[in-house]
Amino acid sequence: MCRHLAYVGPPIALASLLTDADHSLVRQAQAAKHQQSGTENPDGYGVGWWEPSTAPAGALQRYRTATSIWADPELPALAQREQATALLAAVRLASPGLPVEASGNAPFTDGTWLFSLNGLIDAWHDDVGAELRALVTPQRAATTEGRSDSEVCFGLTLDRLDGGATPGEALRAVVSEIVARTTGRLNFLLTNGRTIAATTWGNSLFTRVGRDTGTAIVASEPLDDDPTWVRVADRTSVVVENGTVTCASLAPTRSVQEIRAR
Repeated sequence: MCRHLAYVGPPIALASLLTDADHSLVRQAQAAKHQQSGTENPDGYGVGWWEPSTAPAGALQRYRTATSIWADPELPALAQREQATALLAAVRLASPGLPVEASGNAPFTDGTWLFSLNGLIDAWHDDVGAELRALVTPQRAATTEGRSDSEVCFGLTLDRLDGGATPGEALRAVVSEIVARTTGRLNFLLTNGRTIAATTWGNSLFTRVGRDTGTAIVASEPLDDDPTWVRVADRTSVVVENGTVTCASLAPTRSVQEIRAR
């Protein structure tokens, strides 16, 4: 089902979140505590980050591989060397029927936004996947690299952002499009280096905001035992901006039986 996290704040080494924390992303990949399907995420990982600069969010970088995060020989040096004012990282347990390849790994990016899906869309290989792909605008569809459900969700999100939606509105709209057709686990994570937006739908999510330090983390699981971690309720959208966390309930959907009876 994957584990993911996003950070915005003062410059930090990638290692502080990916490898060095008590329950870092490497540890979550091998022994997740809150994951709804399995405890390991062996099918590669990715990290996107903004380098420190005088701009609000500096140059955007990305690294992805189909190698397990705990087995990647490049990670230790990369994580210690690179600094970030914001990042999004994810480890992957590939959805059934999807290939294990770097193009299917989050974070996905258009050069401005980073995106991840922790979950899966049921019946993706039936008509649902084709229906959702058809909703992506042609210009977005033309930039799709892989075959994952995650990348289609990102395309739908970008289309809504282009149409003037806020990050929270865009994610909520995509959830609505999906649950009108099928079931699934839909924990989205989105950031532009300043704002973090996310959804919970069938899997775990936590926030930690340090107003005195200017830091914000949204993650599938707490990275340590700090008591300021707050669990986000299921079927909720959350936006973290300028030290403020705003949550909104996602609309209930019909039962599985009603959807399948269409």
